[in-house]
Amino acid sequence: MRHLLVSVSLALLVGCGARTAPTSQASDSAPPAIRYEAHLAAGGELPKGADLTNPATGDAAHAQAGGALFTAMNCDGCHGGGGAGWVGPSLADGRWRYGGSDAELFASIYYGRPKGMPAFGGKLGTEGVWTLVTYLKSLTPKADPATESWATP
Repeated sequence: MRHLLVSVSLALLVGCGARTAPTSQASDSAPPAIRYEAHLAAGGELPKGADLTNPATGDAAHAQAGGALFTAMNCDGCHGGGGAGWVGPSLADGRWRYGGSDAELFASIYYGRPKGMPAFGGKLGTEGVWTLVTYLKSLTPKADPATESWATP
């Protein structure tokens, strides 16, 4: 537990001021890709990619550290306290726009999503992102989450 907290603290310190030059990839190398069931494959062929597996699945210490990281990275500034939703969508209701598997949550946090979700992979690295994923997966959705319709009846 102490090692994990030291790692998270170090990641936060490094992320708060360090700027690094972007690394260049060779033009013939394939971009990083993640495989998961929601991808559609043209002609049945998925591009090369990695099958992502959360190394901390179900680990209570990682989930607790993820909660602290969620607050430290100001995730609650958009997603509300405990991920209940505010400006950004709820992360605690069990409904996911881009998929709720560990790999899909990792992709959303690491690479970001259109219209508001920044990419945190450059600041947190894979270990920090997995810590957040473990925290999000530890949140228990309410039995009947509130839903509002903006359509006029």
